[in-house]
Amino acid sequence: MKRPTIADVARRAGVSKGAVSYALNGQPGVSEATRQRILAVAAEIGFSRSSAARALSGSASDAIGLALCRPARTLGIEPFFMELISGVEAELSARSYALTLQVVADQDAEIAVYRRWWGERRVDGVLVCDLRTDDRRVPVLEELGLPAVVIGGPGGTGRLASVWSDDAAALVETVEYLAALGHRRIARVGGLPELLHTSIRTEAFTQVCRRLDLPDAVTVPSDYTGEEGARATRRLLSSPARPTAVIYDNDVMAIAGLSVAQEMGLAVPGDLSIVAWDDSPLCRLVHPPLTALGRDIPAYGVHAARQLLAVIGGASVGEFRDETAHLTPRGSTASPLRIG
Repeated sequence: MKRPTIADVARRAGVSKGAVSYALNGQPGVSEATRQRILAVAAEIGFSRSSAARALSGSASDAIGLALCRPARTLGIEPFFMELISGVEAELSARSYALTLQVVADQDAEIAVYRRWWGERRVDGVLVCDLRTDDRRVPVLEELGLPAVVIGGPGGTGRLASVWSDDAAALVETVEYLAALGHRRIARVGGLPELLHTSIRTEAFTQVCRRLDLPDAVTVPSDYTGEEGARATRRLLSSPARPTAVIYDNDVMAIAGLSVAQEMGLAVPGDLSIVAWDDSPLCRLVHPPLTALGRDIPAYGVHAARQLLAVIGGASVGEFRDETAHLTPRGSTASPLRIG
Protein backbone atom coordinates (compact mmCIF):
# COMPACT_ATOMS: atom_id res chain seq x y z
CA MET A 1 0.00 0.00 0.00
CA LYS A 2 1.37 3.42 -0.98
CA ARG A 3 1.27 6.32 1.39
CA PRO A 4 -2.11 8.09 1.50
CA THR A 5 -2.28 11.31 -0.52
CA ILE A 6 -4.60 14.27 -0.84
CA ALA A 7 -6.03 12.58 -3.92
CA ASP A 8 -6.90 9.49 -1.83
CA VAL A 9 -8.70 11.64 0.73
CA ALA A 10 -10.53 13.53 -2.01
CA ARG A 11 -11.64 10.36 -3.76
CA ARG A 12 -12.95 8.73 -0.58
CA ALA A 13 -14.69 11.89 0.60
CA GLY A 14 -16.14 12.66 -2.85
CA VAL A 15 -14.65 16.15 -3.04
CA SER A 16 -11.91 17.98 -4.92
CA LYS A 17 -8.27 18.09 -3.83
CA GLY A 18 -8.70 21.83 -3.25
CA ALA A 19 -11.53 21.15 -0.80
CA VAL A 20 -9.31 18.68 1.04
CA SER A 21 -6.55 21.28 1.29
CA TYR A 22 -9.00 23.85 2.67
CA ALA A 23 -10.35 21.40 5.23
CA LEU A 24 -6.97 20.10 6.39
CA ASN A 25 -5.52 23.58 6.79
CA GLY A 26 -8.57 25.07 8.52
CA GLN A 27 -9.28 27.54 5.69
CA PRO A 28 -12.69 28.76 4.52
CA GLY A 29 -14.15 27.37 1.30
CA VAL A 30 -15.94 24.24 2.53
CA SER A 31 -18.94 23.71 4.77
CA GLU A 32 -18.47 22.45 8.31
CA ALA A 33 -20.14 19.14 7.44
CA THR A 34 -17.79 18.65 4.50
CA ARG A 35 -14.81 19.62 6.62
CA GLN A 36 -15.71 17.02 9.25
CA ARG A 37 -16.23 14.34 6.58
CA ILE A 38 -12.82 15.09 5.08
CA LEU A 39 -11.12 15.04 8.49
CA ALA A 40 -12.77 11.70 9.31
CA VAL A 41 -11.58 10.16 6.03
CA ALA A 42 -8.08 11.56 6.53
CA ALA A 43 -7.89 10.07 10.02
CA GLU A 44 -9.19 6.73 8.77
CA ILE A 45 -6.46 6.32 6.16
CA GLY A 46 -3.66 7.86 8.27
CA PHE A 47 -3.40 11.27 6.58
CA SER A 48 -3.30 14.48 8.64
CA ARG A 49 -3.16 18.19 8.01
CA SER A 50 0.52 18.33 8.97
CA SER A 51 1.33 15.97 6.10
CA ALA A 52 -0.15 18.11 3.34
CA ALA A 53 3.02 19.90 2.23
CA ARG A 54 5.11 16.74 2.20
CA ALA A 55 2.37 14.84 0.40
CA LEU A 56 2.23 17.46 -2.35
CA SER A 57 5.99 17.45 -2.79
CA GLY A 58 6.38 13.66 -2.55
CA SER A 59 9.75 14.12 -0.84
CA ALA A 60 11.41 11.61 1.46
CA SER A 61 11.78 12.40 5.16
CA ASP A 62 15.38 11.13 5.52
CA ALA A 63 14.43 9.68 8.90
CA ILE A 64 13.62 6.26 10.32
CA GLY A 65 11.35 5.54 13.27
CA LEU A 66 11.72 3.46 16.41
CA ALA A 67 8.69 3.06 18.69
CA LEU A 68 9.42 1.31 21.99
CA CYS A 69 6.67 -0.23 24.08
CA ARG A 70 8.57 0.07 27.35
CA PRO A 71 8.24 2.38 30.37
CA ALA A 72 10.34 5.44 29.61
CA ARG A 73 12.12 5.11 32.99
CA THR A 74 13.54 1.70 32.05
CA LEU A 75 15.30 3.00 28.95
CA GLY A 76 17.74 5.00 31.02
CA ILE A 77 18.76 2.07 33.20
CA GLU A 78 18.82 -0.83 30.73
CA PRO A 79 22.10 -0.71 28.79
CA PHE A 80 20.81 -2.91 25.93
CA PHE A 81 18.63 -0.26 24.30
CA MET A 82 21.14 2.53 24.78
CA GLU A 83 23.84 0.45 23.09
CA LEU A 84 21.45 -0.65 20.33
CA ILE A 85 20.42 2.94 19.63
CA SER A 86 24.06 4.07 19.61
CA GLY A 87 24.74 1.57 16.82
CA VAL A 88 21.67 2.64 14.87
CA GLU A 89 22.66 6.29 15.19
CA ALA A 90 26.22 5.57 14.05
CA GLU A 91 24.96 4.08 10.79
CA LEU A 92 22.27 6.70 10.25
CA SER A 93 24.56 9.67 10.84
CA ALA A 94 26.96 8.33 8.23
CA ARG A 95 24.05 8.35 5.75
CA SER A 96 22.65 11.74 6.85
CA TYR A 97 19.53 10.10 8.27
CA ALA A 98 17.77 11.01 11.51
CA LEU A 99 16.20 8.74 14.13
CA THR A 100 12.68 9.45 15.38
CA LEU A 101 12.18 7.77 18.76
CA GLN A 102 8.86 7.46 20.57
CA VAL A 103 7.90 5.54 23.70
CA VAL A 104 4.37 4.07 23.58
CA ALA A 105 2.08 2.53 26.18
CA ASP A 106 0.93 -0.57 24.31
CA GLN A 107 0.83 -2.30 20.95
CA ASP A 108 -2.30 -0.45 19.80
CA ALA A 109 -0.56 2.85 20.43
CA GLU A 110 2.50 1.59 18.56
CA ILE A 111 0.42 0.62 15.52
CA ALA A 112 -1.25 4.05 15.61
CA VAL A 113 2.19 5.67 15.61
CA TYR A 114 3.20 3.66 12.53
CA ARG A 115 0.05 4.72 10.69
CA ARG A 116 0.59 8.37 11.60
CA TRP A 117 4.30 8.38 10.76
CA TRP A 118 3.67 6.77 7.37
CA GLY A 119 0.64 8.90 6.54
CA GLU A 120 2.41 12.12 7.51
CA ARG A 121 5.66 11.10 5.79
CA ARG A 122 7.50 11.53 9.06
CA VAL A 123 9.73 8.49 8.40
CA ASP A 124 10.89 6.43 5.43
CA GLY A 125 10.92 3.18 7.42
CA VAL A 126 10.86 1.72 10.92
CA LEU A 127 12.78 -0.66 13.17
CA VAL A 128 10.55 -3.03 15.14
CA CYS A 129 11.69 -4.34 18.54
CA ASP A 130 10.33 -6.83 21.07
CA LEU A 131 8.75 -9.21 18.56
CA ARG A 132 5.79 -11.05 20.05
CA THR A 133 4.27 -14.42 19.28
CA ASP A 134 1.65 -13.84 16.53
CA ASP A 135 2.66 -10.18 16.51
CA ARG A 136 -0.17 -7.93 15.27
CA ARG A 137 2.28 -5.28 14.10
CA VAL A 138 3.69 -7.49 11.33
CA PRO A 139 0.53 -7.75 9.16
CA VAL A 140 -0.23 -4.05 9.73
CA LEU A 141 3.21 -3.03 8.47
CA GLU A 142 2.86 -5.38 5.50
CA GLU A 143 -0.53 -3.86 4.67
CA LEU A 144 0.76 -0.30 4.95
CA GLY A 145 3.77 -1.05 2.77
CA LEU A 146 5.91 0.74 5.34
CA PRO A 147 9.55 -0.37 4.96
CA ALA A 148 10.49 -2.20 8.16
CA VAL A 149 13.16 -4.40 9.70
CA VAL A 150 12.34 -6.52 12.72
CA ILE A 151 15.03 -6.83 15.36
CA GLY A 152 14.29 -10.38 16.47
CA GLY A 153 13.39 -13.85 15.30
CA PRO A 154 13.84 -16.32 13.78
CA GLY A 155 10.33 -16.66 12.47
CA GLY A 156 7.25 -14.57 13.14
CA THR A 157 8.34 -11.74 10.84
CA GLY A 158 6.12 -12.46 7.83
CA ARG A 159 7.49 -10.83 4.70
CA LEU A 160 9.45 -8.24 6.71
CA ALA A 161 13.24 -8.26 6.80
CA SER A 162 14.84 -9.16 10.12
CA VAL A 163 18.07 -9.14 12.11
CA TRP A 164 18.32 -11.81 14.80
CA SER A 165 20.69 -13.70 17.07
CA ASP A 166 20.48 -17.36 18.11
CA ASP A 167 19.27 -17.02 21.70
CA ALA A 168 18.55 -20.74 21.98
CA ALA A 169 22.17 -21.71 21.28
CA ALA A 170 23.48 -19.18 23.80
CA LEU A 171 21.09 -20.45 26.47
CA VAL A 172 22.11 -24.07 25.86
CA GLU A 173 25.81 -23.15 26.16
CA THR A 174 25.15 -21.47 29.50
CA VAL A 175 23.22 -24.37 31.03
CA GLU A 176 25.83 -26.88 29.83
CA TYR A 177 28.55 -24.74 31.43
CA LEU A 178 26.73 -24.61 34.78
CA ALA A 179 26.02 -28.34 34.66
CA ALA A 180 29.70 -29.03 33.96
CA LEU A 181 30.55 -27.06 37.13
CA GLY A 182 28.34 -29.48 39.06
CA HIS A 183 25.08 -27.55 39.35
CA ARG A 184 21.93 -29.70 39.44
CA ARG A 185 19.35 -27.12 40.49
CA ILE A 186 19.41 -24.31 37.93
CA ALA A 187 16.73 -21.61 37.70
CA ARG A 188 16.09 -18.80 35.28
CA VAL A 189 14.53 -15.36 35.77
CA GLY A 190 13.07 -14.67 32.35
CA GLY A 191 11.71 -11.59 30.64
CA LEU A 192 8.17 -10.77 29.52
CA PRO A 193 6.51 -14.09 28.59
CA GLU A 194 4.70 -12.67 25.55
CA LEU A 195 7.94 -11.75 23.78
CA LEU A 196 9.11 -14.22 21.14
CA HIS A 197 12.73 -14.23 22.28
CA THR A 198 11.58 -15.00 25.83
CA SER A 199 9.60 -18.02 24.65
CA ILE A 200 12.57 -19.17 22.53
CA ARG A 201 14.86 -18.97 25.56
CA THR A 202 12.31 -20.70 27.81
CA GLU A 203 11.85 -23.57 25.38
CA ALA A 204 15.62 -23.98 24.96
CA PHE A 205 16.10 -23.90 28.74
CA THR A 206 13.43 -26.55 29.28
CA GLN A 207 14.82 -28.83 26.60
CA VAL A 208 18.47 -28.66 27.64
CA CYS A 209 17.61 -29.21 31.31
CA ARG A 210 15.55 -32.25 30.35
CA ARG A 211 18.41 -33.58 28.23
CA LEU A 212 20.89 -33.10 31.08
CA ASP A 213 18.47 -34.64 33.59
CA LEU A 214 18.07 -31.49 35.68
CA PRO A 215 14.55 -32.03 37.03
CA ASP A 216 14.36 -28.99 39.34
CA ALA A 217 14.91 -26.43 36.55
CA VAL A 218 12.35 -23.64 36.67
CA THR A 219 11.74 -20.32 34.86
CA VAL A 220 10.18 -17.38 36.73
CA PRO A 221 8.81 -14.60 34.46
CA SER A 222 9.69 -10.98 35.14
CA ASP A 223 9.68 -7.59 33.40
CA TYR A 224 13.43 -6.79 33.16
CA THR A 225 13.35 -4.31 36.05
CA GLY A 226 15.55 -4.58 39.10
CA GLU A 227 12.52 -4.57 41.40
CA GLU A 228 10.88 -7.56 39.73
CA GLY A 229 14.22 -9.34 39.36
CA ALA A 230 14.76 -8.96 43.12
CA ARG A 231 11.28 -10.30 43.94
CA ALA A 232 11.75 -13.31 41.67
CA THR A 233 15.14 -14.02 43.28
CA ARG A 234 13.71 -13.91 46.81
CA ARG A 235 11.02 -16.41 45.85
CA LEU A 236 13.58 -18.76 44.32
CA LEU A 237 16.05 -18.54 47.18
CA SER A 238 13.29 -19.02 49.78
CA SER A 239 12.01 -22.23 48.21
CA PRO A 240 12.79 -25.65 49.78
CA ALA A 241 14.62 -26.72 46.62
CA ARG A 242 16.77 -23.58 46.46
CA PRO A 243 18.68 -23.33 43.17
CA THR A 244 22.46 -23.24 43.24
CA ALA A 245 22.61 -21.24 39.98
CA VAL A 246 20.34 -18.61 38.42
CA ILE A 247 20.39 -17.26 34.85
CA TYR A 248 18.88 -13.79 34.38
CA ASP A 249 17.49 -12.46 31.10
CA ASN A 250 19.22 -9.11 31.52
CA ASP A 251 22.01 -7.50 33.49
CA VAL A 252 19.78 -5.24 35.60
CA MET A 253 17.89 -8.21 37.07
CA ALA A 254 21.13 -10.13 37.60
CA ILE A 255 22.62 -7.29 39.65
CA ALA A 256 19.41 -7.08 41.69
CA GLY A 257 19.63 -10.85 42.21
CA LEU A 258 23.21 -10.54 43.44
CA SER A 259 22.09 -7.93 45.97
CA VAL A 260 19.27 -10.18 47.22
CA ALA A 261 21.60 -13.16 47.61
CA GLN A 262 23.99 -11.08 49.69
CA GLU A 263 21.07 -9.67 51.69
CA MET A 264 19.99 -13.25 52.51
CA GLY A 265 23.49 -14.20 53.67
CA LEU A 266 24.33 -16.37 50.66
CA ALA A 267 27.84 -16.33 49.23
CA VAL A 268 28.28 -15.75 45.50
CA PRO A 269 29.53 -17.99 43.99
CA GLY A 270 29.91 -20.44 46.90
CA ASP A 271 26.19 -20.78 47.64
CA LEU A 272 24.80 -19.34 44.41
CA SER A 273 26.20 -18.85 40.91
CA ILE A 274 24.77 -16.02 38.81
CA VAL A 275 24.80 -15.49 35.04
CA ALA A 276 23.55 -12.32 33.32
CA TRP A 277 22.31 -11.97 29.76
CA ASP A 278 23.66 -9.00 27.76
CA ASP A 279 27.08 -8.25 29.18
CA SER A 280 27.59 -4.59 30.05
CA PRO A 281 29.99 -2.44 32.08
CA LEU A 282 27.59 -2.89 35.03
CA CYS A 283 28.43 -6.60 35.11
CA ARG A 284 32.11 -5.80 35.64
CA LEU A 285 31.60 -3.11 38.28
CA VAL A 286 29.86 -5.24 40.92
CA HIS A 287 31.55 -7.68 43.32
CA PRO A 288 31.99 -10.35 42.35
CA PRO A 289 31.93 -9.42 38.64
CA LEU A 290 29.16 -11.26 36.84
CA THR A 291 29.57 -14.11 34.40
CA ALA A 292 27.62 -12.90 31.38
CA LEU A 293 26.41 -13.64 27.87
CA GLY A 294 27.67 -10.86 25.66
CA ARG A 295 27.68 -9.72 22.06
CA ASP A 296 28.47 -6.51 20.20
CA ILE A 297 25.12 -4.75 20.66
CA PRO A 298 26.11 -1.49 18.90
CA ALA A 299 27.09 -3.63 15.88
CA TYR A 300 23.66 -5.27 16.13
CA GLY A 301 22.13 -1.80 15.81
CA VAL A 302 24.41 -0.96 12.87
CA HIS A 303 23.33 -4.10 11.02
CA ALA A 304 19.63 -3.40 11.68
CA ALA A 305 19.90 0.19 10.42
CA ARG A 306 21.90 -0.93 7.39
CA GLN A 307 19.25 -3.53 6.51
CA LEU A 308 16.47 -0.97 6.84
CA LEU A 309 18.22 1.58 4.63
CA ALA A 310 18.62 -1.15 2.02
CA VAL A 311 14.88 -1.89 2.20
CA ILE A 312 14.10 1.83 1.86
CA GLY A 313 16.38 1.93 -1.17
CA GLY A 314 14.33 -0.78 -2.85
CA ALA A 315 16.65 -3.74 -2.29
CA SER A 316 15.28 -7.22 -1.69
CA VAL A 317 16.29 -7.97 1.91
CA GLY A 318 15.57 -11.12 3.92
CA GLU A 319 16.84 -12.15 7.32
CA PHE A 320 20.30 -11.40 8.68
CA ARG A 321 21.68 -13.72 11.35
CA ASP A 322 23.94 -11.76 13.68
CA GLU A 323 26.55 -13.25 16.00
CA THR A 324 25.43 -15.54 18.81
CA ALA A 325 26.03 -14.23 22.32
CA HIS A 326 29.11 -15.84 23.90
CA LEU A 327 29.65 -16.70 27.54
CA THR A 328 32.35 -14.88 29.53
CA PRO A 329 32.98 -16.59 32.91
CA ARG A 330 33.83 -14.26 35.81
CA GLY A 331 33.73 -14.38 39.57
CA SER A 332 30.00 -15.02 40.01
CA THR A 333 30.10 -18.66 38.88
CA ALA A 334 31.88 -21.66 40.35
CA SER A 335 31.25 -25.23 41.47
CA PRO A 336 28.63 -25.33 44.23
CA LEU A 337 30.43 -25.71 47.57
CA ARG A 338 27.42 -26.19 49.80
CA ILE A 339 24.21 -27.67 48.47
CA GLY A 340 21.43 -27.50 51.03
